[in-house]
Amino acid sequence: MKVLIVEDALPLATVYGHQLSRAGLDTLHVETGTEALERLRKGGISVVLLDLQLPDMSGMDVLAAIREEQLPVTVVVVTSSGSIKTAVDAMQAGAYDFIVKPVAEERLVTTTRNALERETLTEVVEEVRKPAAGKLQHGFVGSSLPMTAVYKMIESVSRSNASVFITGESGTGKEVCAEAIHRSSPRAKKPFVPLNCAAIPKDLIESEIFGHIKGAFTGATSDRDGAAARADGGTLFLDEICELELGLQAKLLRFLQSGTVQKVGSDALKKVDVRIVCATNRDPLGEVEAGRFREDLFYRLHVLPIGLPPLRSRGADVLELAKHFLTQFAGEEGKAFEGFSVEAEEALLSHSWPGNVREMQNTIRNLVVLNEGPFVEADMLTTLQGRAPVPRTQVEAVPIQSAAAQIAPGERGTAVAAGAWPAITVTLGQPFEQLERQIIEATIDACGGSLPKTARTLQVSPSTLYRKKEIWAEQDEDAISGDDLASESA
Repeated sequence: MKVLIVEDALPLATVYGHQLSRAGLDTLHVETGTEALERLRKGGISVVLLDLQLPDMSGMDVLAAIREEQLPVTVVVVTSSGSIKTAVDAMQAGAYDFIVKPVAEERLVTTTRNALERETLTEVVEEVRKPAAGKLQHGFVGSSLPMTAVYKMIESVSRSNASVFITGESGTGKEVCAEAIHRSSPRAKKPFVPLNCAAIPKDLIESEIFGHIKGAFTGATSDRDGAAARADGGTLFLDEICELELGLQAKLLRFLQSGTVQKVGSDALKKVDVRIVCATNRDPLGEVEAGRFREDLFYRLHVLPIGLPPLRSRGADVLELAKHFLTQFAGEEGKAFEGFSVEAEEALLSHSWPGNVREMQNTIRNLVVLNEGPFVEADMLTTLQGRAPVPRTQVEAVPIQSAAAQIAPGERGTAVAAGAWPAITVTLGQPFEQLERQIIEATIDACGGSLPKTARTLQVSPSTLYRKKEIWAEQDEDAISGDDLASESA
């Protein structure tokens, strides 16, 4: 990770380079804005120390070009001008920090290291969220952090042949996840065979898995391959695996250990190459402790676990899913729906979604069939009425408080309705992220806690606000944990 010093005064550039090198940082030096942009476009630069007074162009022009071309660097402005207007302009143009000449060595090194850490964090976050760039990911809709982790896990486990154990509440998309693993794996051109263990009568489940020969039982009028044989070379998905009886669990374990299937009523063994993906909406370890699920089978299957989050913990994914299904079902039904009102979005976000994505599908289809567009109003969401909301996830439940916003608790939300936005006070010289957080949190307070209203006010996506809240909550938790550790060590 390199630091690019953009400074036309060679003595100053030499001092900066010497001080940063002494701190263990790798530096490069250019004298003009043109040279800086040419070097940045080649890549390999993490932080730029940018003088605003350059011989060929203004440092503000360099900042504008970095922002327009979305060059992946963090900029620290170094200038002899200490005016507030210059600081504000630089921050608005995308600068991370602002320091005034003459610069103390400690301040220079500390600020540069902070900028490097910020750039590293940005790269990590972008890498984690990279799968969420599109609308549909592995058949899922949503770009929240919990789902991004699921996408990453799917990509990782798909390359293996080991068994996958998917857990999650009903309606969270366990079969979608299993199909995604299969489609992303080297077995994608072979069969994907799903089998719901809870939907098949207990006296037929063994035949469904392993097959049977003619005359094996009443009604067996011909030989029939089971799901395991049909999935040869591909993937066998056993949904609701915890519903299997203990006797059949033993036969399934033997199949997993030997890789052979034995049809009901036959002595012959057949070798098959099958990858097992299973799922349950129960707590599998709890089932083991209760004696309803074999411990040896559990550990045989529970090699690569994936936990699907409930919809209520996925933040702005609720709105993404709602809009996705609205477009889909409106097209199918020939209706002219364009979107949701603010009140309808509030109703969707406040609902607990006990049925998860499946409930969301039914809710949107219901309102599309029974109503006309162009916008979905709150009173159209009849299937949500009468259900009390439940607490959302810890990240979503973090209270939003801004010390800078001068809004009394009883006045929150009223200022916007009256058309009078409250004033806030911010202190310049802070990192841009802190200023941004103060403004966003104050706006949320002024909007009565409504993220859709805040998003419309700030002209950003609601999902952007949800992601920022998640990141801030994690940062606050880390800070609290660090304080606790410091107190214990003291």
